[in-house]
Amino acid sequence: MDFFSSQDAAKRNTARLIAFFVLAVISMVVLTNLLVMLALGFLNPQTLAGQQINWPVFFAVGCGVLAIVTLGSSYKVMQLSGGGDKIADQLGGELIAPDNGDVKKQRLLNIVEEMAIASGVPVPPVYLIPGNAINAFAAGHTYSDAVIGVSRGALEKLTRDELQGVIGHEFSHILNGDMRLNIRLMGVLHGILVIGLIGYYLLRFTPRSRNSKGSGGFVLLGLGLVVIGYGGTFFGNLIKAAVNRQREYLADSAAVQFTRNPDGIGGALIRIGSIKEGSVLNTPGIAEISHSLFSQGFTSSFTAFFATHPPLGKRIKRILPSWDGQFKPLVSPDDSTAHKPAPASKERLDKSRIGMMAAGAAVMSSTKVVGQIGNPTANHVSHARKLIEAIPEDLKKSIHSSYGAQAVIYALLLDQNVAERKNQLQYLSTAVDPATYDEVMKQTPQTAALGAAYRLPLVDLALPTLRQLSVNQYKKFKTNLLALIAADNKLHVFEWTLQKIVLHHLAGVFENNSGTTEKEPNIKRAKEAGTILLSMFINNLQQKGIDKEALRKEVLQEIQWIDGERLTGEKFSLGDLDAALNDLIGLKPRYKEMLLSACATVVLADKHVSTLETELLRAVSSGLNCPMPILLS
Repeated sequence: MDFFSSQDAAKRNTARLIAFFVLAVISMVVLTNLLVMLALGFLNPQTLAGQQINWPVFFAVGCGVLAIVTLGSSYKVMQLSGGGDKIADQLGGELIAPDNGDVKKQRLLNIVEEMAIASGVPVPPVYLIPGNAINAFAAGHTYSDAVIGVSRGALEKLTRDELQGVIGHEFSHILNGDMRLNIRLMGVLHGILVIGLIGYYLLRFTPRSRNSKGSGGFVLLGLGLVVIGYGGTFFGNLIKAAVNRQREYLADSAAVQFTRNPDGIGGALIRIGSIKEGSVLNTPGIAEISHSLFSQGFTSSFTAFFATHPPLGKRIKRILPSWDGQFKPLVSPDDSTAHKPAPASKERLDKSRIGMMAAGAAVMSSTKVVGQIGNPTANHVSHARKLIEAIPEDLKKSIHSSYGAQAVIYALLLDQNVAERKNQLQYLSTAVDPATYDEVMKQTPQTAALGAAYRLPLVDLALPTLRQLSVNQYKKFKTNLLALIAADNKLHVFEWTLQKIVLHHLAGVFENNSGTTEKEPNIKRAKEAGTILLSMFINNLQQKGIDKEALRKEVLQEIQWIDGERLTGEKFSLGDLDAALNDLIGLKPRYKEMLLSACATVVLADKHVSTLETELLRAVSSGLNCPMPILLS
């Protein structure tokens, strides 16, 4: 699947959604105006054809309808502005803590960690949703604030392969931008529904006795608003269902590619059909987020019309063409092997093997490198599992605590120069509590022994715990992080890379700045920012035996809309790069693809890919909200 095509499709769906919203609001303005004028006596139904419209009243009512719908939508979007955690809380979700002692919960967390590191995204927090049915969801604005929710039924009844298939399906929604569209759908439908709710309360509280003068007009108004509001919601739900069904087929296909095991997700769907509860969750508000679920989450009289997911049989047949139509689980949940962890790797990743993989990545083309963005495979998952296995158990356990997660970031930033490191440690000794400082001292030799290839996986593992900090704790952590970087009055490439990845993802949680309001830059600024980005790659990476002028010409063949003269003739700082990425985040997906392909061309020019180069490529890709997995040939 093409990540950038999926992003384009998501933007087109959003545009269609906005068009639907505008048409719905215009229709509601016209209908509500007619209703108000009839109810309040501004229009006489017997002489309607020859009457002049009272335009001041029409304008006032129209503004009122617009205000109500806009406020209703804004309220719902603001209610969900906290990201996926808000939706999980709304469904009564329980955050699953690492090292909880429950084998099945730990198995689920292991699967999520493997897939996140394989995808090049922060590990999302995982919530357990009440209910014996089998279901799951992914929610959030971007992958920075995403969460995974899994029902207790799925946790208890699925084998590891089946659970991995379900999680792979949800990661597809995270990577392809489906979550943001889901939240916008919820906002739009709520805004339209508010009109119906106003009508409902008018009907409920309007006196109906014969002595109540003028009550008939308010009853008519209330009844009309109910019809308009709930009618709009009815058709909105039809559109929501139609938009979602096709995305579910795509996510199923992505899960098969992710796991290379069609029996996994296929078996999970078969198991849903084999149990009494199916996938229906009896949780308040489930219908509102039904389009975010793995399978149909509610039933109603109009399920055939409002079904947000294709029929189970059709989904299974696409994944397992030889399926016989019987809902008989492929593997018994009581099988002694069903809930065992994934088999241990025959070999752990050592530094020489990582070097071989980097060399393999070096012979790839820039097109293949960019083609991996948002498109991880089973090989990436296997590689991620080996990376996690190689991390010492006490270090993994420490990362799951708030002081340990902060400590690992601090440890990664400690300078190799003895004098500079002494200054950094002296700062930390007064800036953090003793437990965190002791953890930094303990983790420093462990992180150094693992090597550079483990730096970003450690960051990915730490991010879900860092997301649980309080606002004050986050501010203090950010202050300390920036102070450690500034200790030597220099900004090194890895320091910039680490702070870009960490703060970019945490800003979406603590500063409401995850790129949810991406604004497309004008042509002039896009050209300037793109030039700065590529100039930094050409001039700052150590490309042995490469003619920079020849490399500049090669880059210009891939991307013509940047300033070729400034690519090699002007020096830019990492601070300039930071500002450039902030401007480029709003670019259309295809232009982002061009930029990242050109960056990959520079990295691959000397047929050698260093860890620092892959980290820089990952940071830039992450800054553009394009998740880049581990580079594998």
